[in-house]
Amino acid sequence: MRDRGRILVRGIVQGVGFRPFVYARARALGIQGTVKNTGSQVEIDAWGEKFEDFLGDVSRGPPLARIDSVEVHPLNGAPPAGFSILASSAGTLSGMIPPDVATCGECVEDLFDERSRYRGYFATSCVNCGPRYSIIESLPYDRERTSMLSFPMCPECGREYTDPACRRHHAQTIACPVCGPRLTLMDPEGRVMETGDPIGEAASLLDAGSILAIRGIGGFHIACTEPSARELKERLGRTEQPFAIMVREEVLDRMVLATPEDRALLRSDVHPITVLVKRDLTAHTGISNLHTIGCMLPYAPLHHLLFSRLKAPLLIMTSANMPGYPMITEIDTAVAKLRGQVDSYLTHDRRILNRCDDSVMRDGFIIRLSRGIAPKRTRIDLGPPCILGVGPELNSNITIYKGGYAITSPHVGHVRNPPTLAYLEETAERIRGWLGAKYDVIGHDLHPSFLSTGYARALAEETGAELVPVQHHRAHVAATTLEPCIGITIDGVGYGDDGRVWGGEVFAGQVPHLSRVGHLEEVPMPGGDLATRFPERMLYGILPGEQTLDLLRGRGWTDVQAGVLARQVERGVNVAWTSSTGRVLDAVAALLGICRERTYDGEPAMRLEAAAYSGRPSEWPLEFVQEQGAEVLSTRALVRDALDEYLQAERSGGSGSDGKAVADIAASVQYNLARGIAHLAIHAAHDTGLARVALSGGVAYNAAIRETIRTEVEAAGLSLIMNREYPLGDGCISYGQCVWAGMVRREQG
Repeated sequence: MRDRGRILVRGIVQGVGFRPFVYARARALGIQGTVKNTGSQVEIDAWGEKFEDFLGDVSRGPPLARIDSVEVHPLNGAPPAGFSILASSAGTLSGMIPPDVATCGECVEDLFDERSRYRGYFATSCVNCGPRYSIIESLPYDRERTSMLSFPMCPECGREYTDPACRRHHAQTIACPVCGPRLTLMDPEGRVMETGDPIGEAASLLDAGSILAIRGIGGFHIACTEPSARELKERLGRTEQPFAIMVREEVLDRMVLATPEDRALLRSDVHPITVLVKRDLTAHTGISNLHTIGCMLPYAPLHHLLFSRLKAPLLIMTSANMPGYPMITEIDTAVAKLRGQVDSYLTHDRRILNRCDDSVMRDGFIIRLSRGIAPKRTRIDLGPPCILGVGPELNSNITIYKGGYAITSPHVGHVRNPPTLAYLEETAERIRGWLGAKYDVIGHDLHPSFLSTGYARALAEETGAELVPVQHHRAHVAATTLEPCIGITIDGVGYGDDGRVWGGEVFAGQVPHLSRVGHLEEVPMPGGDLATRFPERMLYGILPGEQTLDLLRGRGWTDVQAGVLARQVERGVNVAWTSSTGRVLDAVAALLGICRERTYDGEPAMRLEAAAYSGRPSEWPLEFVQEQGAEVLSTRALVRDALDEYLQAERSGGSGSDGKAVADIAASVQYNLARGIAHLAIHAAHDTGLARVALSGGVAYNAAIRETIRTEVEAAGLSLIMNREYPLGDGCISYGQCVWAGMVRREQG
């Protein structure tokens, strides 16, 4: 039995309290030796009779660690006296810094313990919790390489930092009111407001109806109480967009329907925004006019302290940036950009080095991959090349593959905006540096005009890397599975092989060979993106003719406007063609009068889902045709059925104020569209002999559509697989691009 050895531990072992954990186990087991960080791994020299027990403990690691491998090498020489933590040194760059995690229960207790020197301190944390990614500059993870460098430890913090019996032993974020970051309350002009109690004063302002910008872990939130929600929407120009809320846990049951799984997620290290169904669908409409509302629990010490002083049961907490743009992290930027939108600023002086928005989840599926989850590290064998996936245009992030692991960044935003592209490039460069990556291959979207595609080309020219274009919807499938499958991708937009706008696709095969075997009917989008903003244009694109024009005229369209629209579709002038699932849902939302103008991404389809929630679906006939070797589901037939039902309800007076007819039609469209998509996949499975169906795309967040597809697929004897590790929406694309590019490179030999 061994009594000594040099132990090398690889994985996520930085920023998780690994060295103090090793130290504590060594002291408990009588082990002599040393431990130190070397790059992104931990090196332990150990001597002692209980070496094997020690090795077992080290191999499991502390709670936040993710261990890839443990190697033991021979060790000669005499052991040192005792066990010590050595200074970090350069070494391998195979791991990754962990995400920021919510404040642990013990630190929350410290906030309110009269005996604790951390009582009331907004930036307390320990080895098991707090900021990581948002404060790190470079590896190895030590205080001098984080934004905590600006806050030298006081004697008391230094004592705890070196005390093996303390859970803040070697906690790089240790700080207290004497030596740590400080809070400041500022007026609308950014002038300091003199107060000895910034949190108490902020709580009073919020309760009085003020709107505050609050600097958190990864950026600024804009916060207010529920009575001020409509005022906030007016100031931000987002009058229809739902907001997320931070809420006391004891209030949840009165507001929403939360399963045990939802509650576990809300309380987890991630503490994400969790989208839940309202208990009363007519309540809280100032926050969300949908049937759902995004809820999160306080996750930082500042939040816990604020709620302890707040009378209100909840706060609207929305990111302080325009949708799709990077989060605001600096107080000077906040004051400049939020002028007229907020009344005060509650800020601190710890630099945010890496932006990180709140993660969002629904039904256990990730919507936004960010705080608490990302940077995300996934084990996958794509061979020796180092690969970068630059992501899509909307809801983008980046993924870097190196040495058997793919690292995906937190959510970046819409890379149709130059500032967001700059943030994407900055994020890619920082993670590249942490990994010591040298790109061999760069995967990018097939669309030639995307800013991210231009970035990929420029980077390839600079580095000599090979470019691999990846079709958007195939990247969705690649992010879901490498097994042979029928792949369903249902979303809003994606550049297709033929240059058209795809979005309701069924593939068959195995990455990187997926044939398009089915899709939704391709229909015109009059005005291109204009049809996305004004979905009544999309309705006419699907159902051109006098009946639709009469409907539009009845809603205020002039004869001139209607005539221009009709000629545009007839002549094909400025008309794009699309098989998008999202555009079909938009058209039906317009038909039913639910949403005539989109004011935020996904609004028409989301409001249609909300309307359908209380409806009862009817089964309608489905029409399929064969076109160019693919089976096509007629969406014109579905929208025609919806129009007939709507007009019949109007004639019979059934579309009254209760909205029953509208709800039933909305539910029927979702149900029959989902049935049709499922049957495309089922037919393809029978034709190919494949028994596995993969489902991805943003439309799959719609519970009614997703579960109808699941029911139909499983009733046909097939299995349905979905991605719970990456978003169903476009937040999985950069990872899928890496996977696809890696498999292409592997085939090339």
